[in-house]
Amino acid sequence: MEGEVQPLRLFFTEDPSQNEELTKKAEQFLRVYYMDELLEIAKLYPAKRRLIIDYDKLARFDYQIADEFLENPDYYRELFEYAANQIEIPGAPKDIVIRVGIKNIPSARRVLIRDISSEYIGKVILVEGIVREVTDVMPRIKVAAWACKSCGNIIPVVQEGAVLKKPLSCPFCGKRDFQLIEEKSTYTDFQKIRIQEPLEYLRGGEQSRHIAIYLEDDLVNRTTPGERIIVVGVLRIKKTQGKSTVQDKYIEALHVESVQKEFEELEPTPEELRQIRELASDPKIYEKLIASIAPAIKGHEKVKEAIALQLFGGVKKVLPDGTRIRGNIHILLLGDPGTGKSQMLEYAARLAPKSFYVAGKTVTGAGLTASAEKDEFGEGGWVIKAGVLVLASGGLAAVDEFDKIDAKERQALHEAMEQQTISVAKAGIVTRFKAETSILAAANPKFGRFDEGEPIVSQINIEPTILNRFDLMFVIREVKTAEEDRDIASHILKTHRAGQMRMQYEKGVGEDISEEEVEEAEKVVKPAIDPELLRKYVAYARTRVFPVLSPEAEKTLLDFYVQLREKGRQKNIVPINARQMEALIRLAEASARVRLSNVITKEDAERAKELLLYSMQEVLKDPQTGEFDIDVLYTGMTKSKVQKLKLVLNTIRSLTETQNTAKFDEILTEVSVYGITKEELEELLEELVRKGEVFQPKRGEYAAL
Repeated sequence: MEGEVQPLRLFFTEDPSQNEELTKKAEQFLRVYYMDELLEIAKLYPAKRRLIIDYDKLARFDYQIADEFLENPDYYRELFEYAANQIEIPGAPKDIVIRVGIKNIPSARRVLIRDISSEYIGKVILVEGIVREVTDVMPRIKVAAWACKSCGNIIPVVQEGAVLKKPLSCPFCGKRDFQLIEEKSTYTDFQKIRIQEPLEYLRGGEQSRHIAIYLEDDLVNRTTPGERIIVVGVLRIKKTQGKSTVQDKYIEALHVESVQKEFEELEPTPEELRQIRELASDPKIYEKLIASIAPAIKGHEKVKEAIALQLFGGVKKVLPDGTRIRGNIHILLLGDPGTGKSQMLEYAARLAPKSFYVAGKTVTGAGLTASAEKDEFGEGGWVIKAGVLVLASGGLAAVDEFDKIDAKERQALHEAMEQQTISVAKAGIVTRFKAETSILAAANPKFGRFDEGEPIVSQINIEPTILNRFDLMFVIREVKTAEEDRDIASHILKTHRAGQMRMQYEKGVGEDISEEEVEEAEKVVKPAIDPELLRKYVAYARTRVFPVLSPEAEKTLLDFYVQLREKGRQKNIVPINARQMEALIRLAEASARVRLSNVITKEDAERAKELLLYSMQEVLKDPQTGEFDIDVLYTGMTKSKVQKLKLVLNTIRSLTETQNTAKFDEILTEVSVYGITKEELEELLEELVRKGEVFQPKRGEYAAL
């Protein structure tokens, strides 16, 4: 009937009837190879409406058609869609419209996002990336119904690109004034995602590139932020209004699939694998690893050993009831300024096969985890954006100046650090992402430098609930002796001299400097293991080695835990808890992975013990009793201090039973018998006032609330 828009299934640049032979070939191919899939589409339609053709099958059937499909996808896709819709499928709905995609295309069509250039426009390519943004599903006009305001006839116009196209003129009356009739237009589900290059593709300080992917029909809602995917699609130019000759690009997806395999491109060559196995069997492999972590920083061997084990990581477990136990190791470096923390973080991020480095005030909670927000990428709708911990899932997030991140923003880390997931609930969007990421963080003391007489944790501007999620915490202090000063200064001078000699040699201004002299000078900062080989070593171990505790290792860890707990019980303190036990297991697993061993030995367990004890020595030790006290991580105070606070508070309450306030001297008289000094009492009273337990109506007078 005139004025109605007929359902349009296919739009050719050429009429299919002009190439009957090619159409019959396409139909024959589908009948031979894809009748089962067509029957399945008919059964599930419209939830499923896309037939994915395997390139290899098509090439076996007719290699010329297969190659032409990649070069001229618009024509050949529509050819196969026409053929598919011509086939009588038993049980198919009358209005069925089958779409066609393609997969398993030749590796020559695989393109890095950074290498996508104008030569690929209009051709089929394959890209791999990590999803960083996902929009809502939106309706998109496929065929716009334009009503001529003069004669009332409706003209259908196929839509391509981002700008809505009108007819040039009415074919009935020649006028050019039209109105869009939404209810008579044809729509499809539409979603945009943005993917970025996998982090392990990057080297040094390279920035990851990204590209928009347009999804339609049954390809929508197939991906989530942080997921690694392969996209087969056609490179398009975004047609926008304006006169600029520079156009944005996007990929119209024909097929999308999730990729489970991590670090695929870091697969070692046979020669590299031989070197890796040789390193793994070297009795001095742990010393070599330590010498390969930030060699420009002198000392801190235990810290470097811990970072090396963090790179290799523990084993993720999924229990029969669905409970997940993380394998990632979290480490916090607490240090005086200028002690090399940032350099160690940056170096670790370069060594990790997959990593992000972020710092301080530049980081928001959403930037660390994930967020839902309105964005022009979402065409005015909601966009779910993945943060650092989601994008680096399976790798390392190096977070410098951790204490400078706003406390409210840090709250987002609770779930990510322990459950290894990130939940988002905003504007009706409720979702959860995978964030299996190791965190290596660095922080400075509140007041510039550490006070020897106070617990370390109380001097850090980080909430105890976040601190207790770190497996290891190391205190990196400024050196104290003249000998240490000389060693460090000498190392710095040698490091700079090596750099100066290299620069002179490369610029050709150091005529008296030979390559051998430069290499000799660089030995002081040359890592024991080549960084590129170490990256592949770590990737190989993480994907191929899954060690199990031996009876000897199990007994070593069990005895250590039980004995330490019993020692604390005798003194009415808790020196260690289940979280530290799990940290021990993760460290022992990482130690076994270094050797590419599927068995965790007693030596691995002993190495884990030493690192944990070294970490606890300064962080969990009560300066007054000399004992380990896990309460520091949960309250920010040692048990002895908590007891003194209670004593002072009870004393104030007792004194104010017969008077309005308790004077400072009166309180001091009562508590001094318990060894509390005047200076200590002043600090305890300040703490009670700050906590709101006590108020001070007059100077030197106190009352309990």
